[in-house]
Amino acid sequence: MASMKDLLARRLKDTLPRREELARNRWLRPVSQHLLAPELWRMRGETVARGVAVGVFWAFIIPFAQIVFATLHCVWWRGNIPVAAAITFVTNPLTVGGWLWLAYQVGSLLVQAPPPLVPTGDIGLMGWLHAVGVPALVGMALFAVVGAGLGYVGVKMAWRLKLTLRMRQRTQRRSTPRYPA
Repeated sequence: MASMKDLLARRLKDTLPRREELARNRWLRPVSQHLLAPELWRMRGETVARGVAVGVFWAFIIPFAQIVFATLHCVWWRGNIPVAAAITFVTNPLTVGGWLWLAYQVGSLLVQAPPPLVPTGDIGLMGWLHAVGVPALVGMALFAVVGAGLGYVGVKMAWRLKLTLRMRQRTQRRSTPRYPA
């Protein structure tokens, strides 16, 4: 029986477009030589860490078209495109309310904003958006930058741990005799 991790990985693999599908897209043809570079699609430690950082950044910095911006950023920053696209789903229609509320709360602490006003005819829509928007934008920017940094460092540490454990296992296999005496 397949584990939940395997099921999620298979679903993600089936959902995301393949390199070949992107190459056939007529809208992407002008940039396909940059977008389809093989190093942007390989699972290497550095490119995966960059892809996670880019994906987290764009997931929190804007609430729309995150995959497009993450892909373009990955081309420029040489990050893993599928990883960045998958990570942008950390913010989705089911979680957007919660993280925007939290971003507002954190942002209002940083800019010391008063509690949001109920929109009335006196302040108008623009006044209300200014009262709520500035703290929310500050919180979103903080989540994007800190989350990207933590994602990058976390992937680098996990990749290093994985390699260290693999090397230990290899060393142990070499040190144990193959045929017992």
